[in-house]
Amino acid sequence: MSPKFQPVRELYDQIAAQIGKLYVGQDELVLGTLTALFSGGHVLIESVPGLGKTLFVRALGQTLGCDFGRIQFTADLMPSDITGAPVYDMQKSEFRFRPGPVFTQFLLADEINRSPAKTHAALLEIMQEYRVTVDGTSHQVPRPFLVMATQNPLESEGTYNLPEAQLDRFMFKLRVDYPTADQEAEILKLHSQQIDLNQRLRNEIQTVTSPEQILEVMQLCGTVRVEDSLVDYINKIVRATRSWPAFHIGASPRAGLALMQAARTLAAFGGRDYAVPDDVVEIATPALRHRVELTAESEIEGRTADEELGSLIRGIEVPRD
Repeated sequence: MSPKFQPVRELYDQIAAQIGKLYVGQDELVLGTLTALFSGGHVLIESVPGLGKTLFVRALGQTLGCDFGRIQFTADLMPSDITGAPVYDMQKSEFRFRPGPVFTQFLLADEINRSPAKTHAALLEIMQEYRVTVDGTSHQVPRPFLVMATQNPLESEGTYNLPEAQLDRFMFKLRVDYPTADQEAEILKLHSQQIDLNQRLRNEIQTVTSPEQILEVMQLCGTVRVEDSLVDYINKIVRATRSWPAFHIGASPRAGLALMQAARTLAAFGGRDYAVPDDVVEIATPALRHRVELTAESEIEGRTADEELGSLIRGIEVPRD
């Protein structure tokens, strides 16, 4: 373990322990979200309602000392409803910018696929550039800035699918499934006492870091060493998706960047100053599943992107040095 990165491992353990006081299970969601946060990315979450996504983001914000915001996307939601808009100040006889709900640090974009494309585009532009431009003036959103967008896989009526080009803006696509029997029993014990959630967040969850420290850790994660052999391994995985028989569309170069950044962050979480192939394998499926598209024949045969990605990754030789 590197002495330089040991504090990062300890910080990750502290964050996970604090979140676990109120949020049970869903290891992929916790690991994927924290990896995206410290890598400067965003996550798309696919899950049915009622699995505690809002609770997770609120607990995460309380643990990290960051502001939390939530937008419920609907069919009539306009871009100005999320970015903000100029309002007329009668006292000063001038227009002033009123920031929208996107000016926060952790934003839960609930059921993002229920809004039209122009609203998607407004949010995704902010995710990429970390700013809102209104009337020729740019307004910076606070950093760190993490968007957790959700979509329900069971409903298609009244929804607008995100185009492939927009899906590519998300670092990971995370799947949240129903908890196990033991986890669900623990949830029933934790959250059936009619205690105000705001009070529990204040009293039970400790703030273990700050936005400034998060930005410092993000920069530190960027210094993790990635050997040329591992770069070649990542490159082979991404390029193989473009010729894999079951895929109609393969991953873009942005997928390789996501894998590189995520591998560095996972190595830092492990207290190491170097990335290893296991870091890449652990996060490869969430980083690629939304960047590939199955052929019609593969869908008819009942194949899934996760299964095909697993076969693809297993078929690529792992670097030994």
